[in-house]
Amino acid sequence: MKAIYLDNNASSETLPAVWEAMQPHFTRHIGNPASSHQFGRHARKALEDARERIAALLDAHPDEIHFTSGATEANNLAIFGLTRTAPGTLVTTLIEHPCILEPIRRLEKAGHALTYLPAAASGSVLADGVAYAEDVRLVAVMLANHETGALQPVNALTQLLQGRAPFHCDAAAAAGKMRVSFRALGVTALTISAHKFHGPQGIGALLLDRRAKLQPLFFGGHQQHGKRPGTEAVALAVGMATALQWSYDNLDANRTKLLSLRRRFLERLRADAAPVLLNGPETGGIPGTLNLAFPGCPADALLMKLDLAGVACSTGSACSSGSLLPSPVLAAMGKTGADLLSALRFSLSTLLTEADIDEAAQRIADCVAKLRQTAPE
Repeated sequence: MKAIYLDNNASSETLPAVWEAMQPHFTRHIGNPASSHQFGRHARKALEDARERIAALLDAHPDEIHFTSGATEANNLAIFGLTRTAPGTLVTTLIEHPCILEPIRRLEKAGHALTYLPAAASGSVLADGVAYAEDVRLVAVMLANHETGALQPVNALTQLLQGRAPFHCDAAAAAGKMRVSFRALGVTALTISAHKFHGPQGIGALLLDRRAKLQPLFFGGHQQHGKRPGTEAVALAVGMATALQWSYDNLDANRTKLLSLRRRFLERLRADAAPVLLNGPETGGIPGTLNLAFPGCPADALLMKLDLAGVACSTGSACSSGSLLPSPVLAAMGKTGADLLSALRFSLSTLLTEADIDEAAQRIADCVAKLRQTAPE
């Protein structure tokens, strides 16, 4: 039985072209980019070329790109590095990823006040009526939600802030799936993660406005202007740049295919596994992301059945998937009952075929039917 992978928001398959671009830097081109000999110079050139490519694609300056080990490190660096001021008010939402909420709650324990912007049932934060406190120190709102695919009104929120405080945007769920302009969003900092768009695991980037003052989390090196010291992973940076370039080169075609696969998947489930409830936007979100509830099927039990049936999905973000508690994202959207307790996230990839989608939908429908038959009255 072929396993079908529908958890691409957790991590996606590294493209062959990405591996091909990285491979020489694991074998022949082994220099440290800080070294002055020819091996080091070759590594430095590859690193800076990757930085320039990423900056051009995301409408940023090359010196605003800071490579990290992934989105979690980048988000922590932004949140702690931009709030080295007297305690004040931090603004965020309850639909953020744990690597945003946990650092912010640590700052709350250190004396900052915390305000949550409300989210609508569709999964988008409500920007209307937002009034920031006089002592606002940081605003952190994602660009697209990792569980529902709902887009967030980042540009509207930055305009309301008018530069009174840093604005950090976690774009890990959006980058590679939509056009992202660091400049047009008007944010101070923005995070991306390579393995979300068919790049390698283990690398991300923090885009930081060159005018912003940021205190580093780590010390012991001069790399990346001292903001994120340590030897840069040249091969991974090359891989991230290659994957992001591929995503942008194929953005329209990928979006068209993902929307078609999403529509096909949802239609078959609604026909064969009804009732099926959609948590999140029907249209307009990140293509390929669906959060679906199957009343009568506890999410944890259905997840295990699907795993045995060869379908990989999740109950939420990979960082919190070990939890048996209902999704905080869905709870923040006002979801209750079956919408909340029987919800699974399916995230598609352009590497899937229509046959994969049909087979996955059939397996899901079979598992749902069996669970409902055994559910207590």
